[in-house]
Amino acid sequence: MENEGNSGRFESVYSTKVRAGKRRTYFFDVRKTKGEDFYITLTESTKKFNGEGYDRHKIFLYKEDFNRFINNLQDVIDHVKTDLMPDYDYEQFERRQAEWEAQQAAEAASEGSSEKPAAETKAPEAPESSSSDSLESEDDMSW
Repeated sequence: MENEGNSGRFESVYSTKVRAGKRRTYFFDVRKTKGEDFYITLTESTKKFNGEGYDRHKIFLYKEDFNRFINNLQDVIDHVKTDLMPDYDYEQFERRQAEWEAQQAAEAASEGSSEKPAAETKAPEAPESSSSDSLESEDDMSW
């Protein structure tokens, strides 16, 4: 099965993203090869300071490396969290995002009697979001 519009590329079967501040987004994509195999691409996309396009860095992760990769990543994260920066509040950004989402939901509920149906109203972007927020996978970006 070919992915239309992506000639020469492998099919993306699953994608998720992590917004990291105003200019940076991480994309995690599972891709399918022509031989019915799967691998993961990890992409860091950073909006250029001049606002014209994005810089990207990509890592390809293959199934034979999944366990070693995740184990070593967790070891490094644990080392930073417990040994190097044990007093840092790592949950502050999740709380801030949850507060913003709750505020947006409350505003949307109070605007329920507006002219436009809720499905047509566009919520303003979060303070840490960027123009790349509407992107669902790194394939949606113009490189």
